[in-house]
Amino acid sequence: MPIIDFRLRPPLKGFLNMIMYAGADRRDRITRQHGMEPAPSAQQKSMAMLLEDMDAAGVTTGVVMGRFSGVYGSVSNQDVADIVKAYPGRFIGIGSLDPSNRRKAIQQVDEALALGLKGINLEPGAYPLPLYADDRRLYPIYAYCEDKGIPVTVMAGGSAGPDLSYTYPVHIDRVAADFPNLRLAISHGAWPWVQEILHVAFRRPNLYISPDQYLCNMPGMNDYLIAANGFLSDRFLYASSYPFISVGGYADWFRKLPLKPELLDRIMYRNAAQFLGIA
Repeated sequence: MPIIDFRLRPPLKGFLNMIMYAGADRRDRITRQHGMEPAPSAQQKSMAMLLEDMDAAGVTTGVVMGRFSGVYGSVSNQDVADIVKAYPGRFIGIGSLDPSNRRKAIQQVDEALALGLKGINLEPGAYPLPLYADDRRLYPIYAYCEDKGIPVTVMAGGSAGPDLSYTYPVHIDRVAADFPNLRLAISHGAWPWVQEILHVAFRRPNLYISPDQYLCNMPGMNDYLIAANGFLSDRFLYASSYPFISVGGYADWFRKLPLKPELLDRIMYRNAAQFLGIA
């Protein structure tokens, strides 16, 4: 069974300057808070070891997302495209943009697609000037992506903003309602607002949920799993959030969860393929 890991940040290019690699002590502390051990490939910043871990875990493809951030560091769309090109078939790229200039942001969407990237990643609360996901300055981007059939990921959950209000699901609910034909995926699963985001997903059929590391031994885990076994089975996305959780460790842990066996292919591969338009 092929597996798509929907959030995987390899130790390459701009990712190495981000806090997840530059702040190794912080990363490893967070990993242990999830009850997991740090990935040796992350600690040694070894691409060869990461690929070995992916192979051993059965992860055929990792989704690499660009980032434009004031707090966590940035990864250019060119960096993402270069990673995809350097490892054919192993990675799928999603681009990012600077939303501060509407026309330039739309141009960046087109440039990302021209580089072969499959979608756009927005991280509203982490921008140099933090925004809520339903900020009207982002609406031209959502509208353009909806019209063009471009999937959009939004980081909303965990530490994705200066305070908890930036991850509150009502902002996502408004976006999903205002753009009902936009394929929208929420990285970090809007944790800790688990029941709230699951209610949004229940009423908005264009919303996909990727709890990634915040599924791993965290409060609310069972609620995510109930949804994945039920109404959200065709919109739940498997993701390790590497390097915070090791690719192999997450896969081994995930396969032991009380998920219906007949849903694993859908959750670990087909949902992501459908979202990305590669099914």
